[in-house]
Amino acid sequence: MKACYPGTFDPITNGHLDIIERAAKMFDELDVFIMVNPRKQCVFTAEERKQMILDSLQSIDASNVKVFSGTGLTVDMAREHGCGAIIRGIRAVSDYEYELQQATANMMLGHDIETLFLIAKPQYSFLSSSVVKEIAMYHGDILNLVPIQIIDRVNAKLNSED
Repeated sequence: MKACYPGTFDPITNGHLDIIERAAKMFDELDVFIMVNPRKQCVFTAEERKQMILDSLQSIDASNVKVFSGTGLTVDMAREHGCGAIIRGIRAVSDYEYELQQATANMMLGHDIETLFLIAKPQYSFLSSSVVKEIAMYHGDILNLVPIQIIDRVNAKLNSED
């Protein structure tokens, strides 16, 4: 079975990478979807995010992982790519409430595509791209927050406004 893991990944975090690694072991193929949402202001372009994900995958067994950019409804993209499942990470109860709404909507739109929740490991339960950006903006240490392959790019982009 093929699954997808959608997100904005602005930037990818170690929490995202952990979900990718765990999901890749569960499925024959995992497609990572970089979703472009015109209502969401991203720091990194879709192409920069794709390259950061591809570089980050070097640190895990990702032989069955592919990365794509897309717009529109995730369930439509999942169907176009032949994915039978959508993977979502859950860090806290607030994530669950939001993700439950999304999963229910996706069920209505694509009853043939399941949504599966993977619980974040405790060390990543606080971690989000927003947290990374804020710490980096104030020159904080993001070493344990993002894959080592992208630390310099994240710091360069977010510290360039000094």
